[in-house]
Order: sequence, then C-alpha cells, then structure tokens
Amino acid sequence: MYSASMRESIAKVAATRERRLEEKHPRLTPDEKDALLRGFHPDFREDTQRPVKIGPNAGDSMPHELVNLLEARSVIDPVRPLPEPDLDVDVLVIGGGGAGVAAALTAHELGSRVLLVTKLRLGDANTMMAQGGIQAASKPNDSPVIHYLDVLGGGGFTNKPELVRALTSDAPLVIKWLEDLGCMFSKQPDGTMMSIHGGGTSRKRMHFARDYTGAEIMRTLRDELLNRDVPFIEFCPVLELVLDQEGKCAGALMQNFETGQFLVARARTTILATGGFGRLHVSGFPTSNHYGATADGLIMAYRAGGRLAFLDATQFHPTGVAFPEQMLGQLVTEKVRGVGAQLVNAEGEQFVFPLETRDAVSAAIIRECSDRGKGFATETGQPGVWLDSPMIERIHGPGTVRKELPAMFRQYERFGIDMSQDPILIYPTLHYQNGGIEIDEHGRCPQVANLYVAGEAAGGIHGRNRLMGNSLLDILVFGRRAGRHAAEQAPTVKVGTPSVEHVARFNQEVAAAGLGQASAPILLPDYVGR
Repeated sequence: MYSASMRESIAKVAATRERRLEEKHPRLTPDEKDALLRGFHPDFREDTQRPVKIGPNAGDSMPHELVNLLEARSVIDPVRPLPEPDLDVDVLVIGGGGAGVAAALTAHELGSRVLLVTKLRLGDANTMMAQGGIQAASKPNDSPVIHYLDVLGGGGFTNKPELVRALTSDAPLVIKWLEDLGCMFSKQPDGTMMSIHGGGTSRKRMHFARDYTGAEIMRTLRDELLNRDVPFIEFCPVLELVLDQEGKCAGALMQNFETGQFLVARARTTILATGGFGRLHVSGFPTSNHYGATADGLIMAYRAGGRLAFLDATQFHPTGVAFPEQMLGQLVTEKVRGVGAQLVNAEGEQFVFPLETRDAVSAAIIRECSDRGKGFATETGQPGVWLDSPMIERIHGPGTVRKELPAMFRQYERFGIDMSQDPILIYPTLHYQNGGIEIDEHGRCPQVANLYVAGEAAGGIHGRNRLMGNSLLDILVFGRRAGRHAAEQAPTVKVGTPSVEHVARFNQEVAAAGLGQASAPILLPDYVGR
C-alpha cells in the first residue's frame, strides 16, 4: 500500500528506532507551550474566527462555521401556530448518545415519565466512536483531587472549578455504575482493572476496553435502556425548543424524518444531549465525528437565551488518519501513544513528547509540516508525520499491537498496512468541541429555566482543552446529574402553553442585522460541492 517515497521515509524512521528506545524527549515548558500554541494552533489564526453579531454572546469570537449558524434564521416558520402537544412527559431527553441515555436511565430509575428522542438511531453518536478510555481515580496512588488538578492544568486553568469538582469526584462512582451494568473493561488476570497514561495526566487512570471503549460503554447503556423499556423515538430530530409564556423551557418541536410529521412534546424538564459541531469542519479540517454532529443543540439553546462558553477553543486530535485517504480524519486513539508509539517526522526524528496535551501535540505536528518542512506529503498533497506504532512491539513484545489495538489493527489491515511492522501517517483532525452551553454542577442552563445540558453540548468542564478520557467520563457524570436533578425537579414544575415566539423574535433580530442568508439547525452535513 505504501509508495516507494513513503518506504524511503519509513526506512529513516526504522533506522532511528534503537536510539529512540533510550531517548526521552523533554516535555514543553509553560512558555514553550504557549509560544507553540500561539504560533501554530488553528484557534490562534486570524482567519478562523469572527465575533457573533446577535444573541446572548454578541461580540464573542467563535469559528466562522458556527457563527454562520448562530446568525441564521430558523428552519421553521415561527409565525404559524404550534399544533397541540402530541406527547406529555416529565423529562424529555434530546439525543441518543452516551449522555442522553445516561440521563434517561437515571431519570427513569427515579420514577419519572421519560421520553428520549434522537435524530438518528439510538447510539449513533461520538460515544460509539470513542476508542481510548475513560478516566477515574481508582488506584491507591491516585485521588479525585489529583485528577482535579490534571483537568485544570489541561484546560489552561480556565475550567469552571465546580464542574471539574463534580467530574472528578463522581468518576469512581461512574466506573462502578458501568461495571454493575455489565460493561466489560480490560483487566489483569486477578481482576484488577488495567489503566494507562493519557496526555497531560500525572497518574495511570485511563480505564479501557481494548480500543473500543466507547462502543462497549454505548452497548451497555443501550442494552439497559431497552431492558427497562424506556420510551424512545429514532429518526426524529428536534427543530426548536419550545418555551412557555414565562420564558421557561416547556419541551420541544420535532419532525419525524420518515413521515415528515411535526410533533410537539410538552415536558416539565428538558435535557439537551445533542453533541458537538465536528461535522461543520471548522477551519477546513477533516473530522473524526459522526454525521449527526452539526451543533443543533447550541443553535436551539442560543435562540432560547442560553449563553455559550469556550467556543473559541476547538480540539484538534493530533493523530487523525492522513493515509490511506479513504480513512482521512478517522481517529487514531491516544492509547497508541499511551502504550509506546512515538511521533517522528519524515527524517525519523522525534519532535515532541508523545503525551503532551492534545492542543500542544497538534500544534507541534502542524509546525513540523508547515514551518519546518519536515512532514511527509502524500501524492495528493495531504501532509502528515509518522506515528511509529512498531515501537509498541519493541517495548512490550510481539503481538501487543494486535492484542491491545484490535479494532485499529483490522482497519489498517483492510488496506494492506500492518501497523505492528510499519508506522502510520497521521495529521490533526477536528475531534471535539471544547466549549458549549453554560451549565451549573447539576447540568442546568442558568439562563433558561427547566433546561439542562449534558455531554459535548455543555461548556465549561474542560476549559480551553480537554484531556483524553474525560469526554466519556463527562457524558456519564453530567448525564446522570442532569437526569437526577431533572427528575427531582419535575414534580414541582408547572408547564405553561408551549410557544416558539422566542424564535420569531430571534428571526426579527437576524433580519434587522442584515443576516439570515442561511437557515439552521442543518441537522445533517451537506457535502454537495465539497
């Protein structure tokens, strides 16, 4: 599969392997890291962002692709009267990934009448695609306090402390919950959970199920939802939140993808778990995200008055597939580096400590390819550097790659590449929405009563950069917290008449600003003309 020129570069990588076995590349100092990010990370490029002109965050800079949707008119006609509610529930959960299902399970367990709606199939979410692991302080040399400090450091000390406290203190409870539900984590022969380092962590607290951790967690949650007969509707995207006459969230307006029918669900409490914006291809990068990641929840909450936070910070995972290009942008889990693979340029030189935080490693790869001219470009011009996966076998012995990374090994094997023998070409891929809708420690949106947010749609937990393994953790911590609080509050909530008058007002603001050439939410990415 590799061309002659690629083989020539691979030979240089192999020639430095013995030396690199003993070589410890130094970590970046704080000043070096800051200079690297400001010089090469896409967040700091002048052409990638602009201030949004309308709404609660007017004046705040965000990626152009997101601003285009925040300044768009609604896909519905808000002047037309809403139909009478078709459904009436205590807790409405919007989104069928890990956060949504965790919220629905928790609320249902507390006796609430729950409905989950999702625009694709149950489990069609980034949760299913997460590979590397889930963090939790469960070992004698670790604690939630140390985990807390790692999360703050990874986020550049910009995180909301109360959210980080909730994340790290609930983490061991989440692992036990998953175990009790039947999640099959990788373990030692004596039953002890295996754990590894992730980028930016000071302890080995990454729990995993081979290299398909998210799929195993999603399988467990989906099976439990089905076993408990929690009601859900697939292929039914939400188009707008509905508010009552007091401006409190009162449910949502949906449309059945298959029939085209509009439905109104009246709810005492509503939980948004719609995921991120990866399929907007921010700054023109490929993405590791699933097809439904089009920022729907951000758009709907913004029109309802919810504030957004940290959306000027986008996470580009440093190791996305650069070759073969049939897999372009697909994630190469950080676990590959966690078990020993090194990042090297076309000359076989290691140029960054493999487990720096993701923002720093991404910036270092971009610098190597653009500024230093030491990346490798494929025949189509796609740049990349080598991830020297055969180092794993040199460190841990033959067969380790196939054993520890079975899904990834098979993906490459389909294209005639044996990643246990040859390095793989990688380049940063758009991976995660660091920010989102503001929440408190219960998952509540402070600006919109009765509205909760969980998962990647929520902002403030990770600050300006998320550490590996904290996304699978946060969807469960805040999914469960939102589900619990929403269920506890629902009996006290009196729901008024559902309305989309707020959408009409927002459309007027859009028109007054001379905007609204597009409509949103877009629901699915449009690849025509790409």
